[in-house]
Amino acid sequence: MKNLKLGVIGAGRIGRVHVQNLLTRIGGVEITRISDCRIDQARSLAKDYHIKNVSEGYGEILNDPAIDAILICSSTDTHSQITIEAAQAGKHIFCEKPIDLSLEKIDSALKAVQKSQIKFQVGFNRRFDPNFKKIGESVRRELIGLPHLVRITSRDPSPPPAEYVKVSGGIFMDMTIHDFDMARYIINDEVTEVFAATGNLIDPKIKEAGDVDTAMVTLKYKSGALCCIDNSRKATYGYDQRLEVFGTKGCLVASNNTATNTELWSAESQSKDLPLHFFLERYTESFVAEMREFIECVQTNKTPSVSGHDGRQAAVLAMAAKKSALENRPVKLTEIL
Repeated sequence: MKNLKLGVIGAGRIGRVHVQNLLTRIGGVEITRISDCRIDQARSLAKDYHIKNVSEGYGEILNDPAIDAILICSSTDTHSQITIEAAQAGKHIFCEKPIDLSLEKIDSALKAVQKSQIKFQVGFNRRFDPNFKKIGESVRRELIGLPHLVRITSRDPSPPPAEYVKVSGGIFMDMTIHDFDMARYIINDEVTEVFAATGNLIDPKIKEAGDVDTAMVTLKYKSGALCCIDNSRKATYGYDQRLEVFGTKGCLVASNNTATNTELWSAESQSKDLPLHFFLERYTESFVAEMREFIECVQTNKTPSVSGHDGRQAAVLAMAAKKSALENRPVKLTEIL
């Protein structure tokens, strides 16, 4: 099978992660060109991985007939427009979340994808985490019977800069969106209602930027099951990522990943390693697995497991949560859809 030729749009942190994984851990690909509006960043990434072509604009990537697929790793406000243009150019697309901050723009992008019949995968990497994936598979095998309660904890080790917050779309679209996707994926059910409570307890600059830093969200599923998501922008002990599903026959739990599984027991105390400190460490393997699936889907004409519909539904939940927090009431998804 010939190497797949890729173009990467966005040479920031996540773009670098994907380039490194593709060239050092996946293979079967050739990265033909990298583009970024910050040309120095594109040149730096290209130099590190011996990629010949760089550009400030992404037009060169879309206009190159030799490029089979693209990775959209640029800022959120560019995702939907690049998706539309890439679909029209016949390029397969891996797009980081969210597809856009506007439902109208998301729908326009997905319409272009559907019309072109290209492969389209959204970057919800947590589905590919071995621990969370096993819980999802165990739920589908009915090992705990009928799910009743889902608990998702997601807390960052430190808050993002206020400048980032201003353009991120807010905590629900930037951070909780991963948890919204997990909530749907884990028990394979749709959410019908959202209630969100929020606070500014960590960084006053986040409040000044028009966002919150602490949130608790309750979801109601079609089945009647409930999900509780808690988020914080600052957990002093590390990157806190836990999941629990409780059902009629038992409970499934995924605890934090730590550097080692060793514990110290003494007469004074019991201790073990803190959680891994950053998302790049915590989700190293899931980033590799999601990209491996995308490449395989393009090469073998398979449908990606994380679809545009999944990206849309997670964004709808984020919008419903924001509306709920602002209006201090439960919001049905039919109000957003």
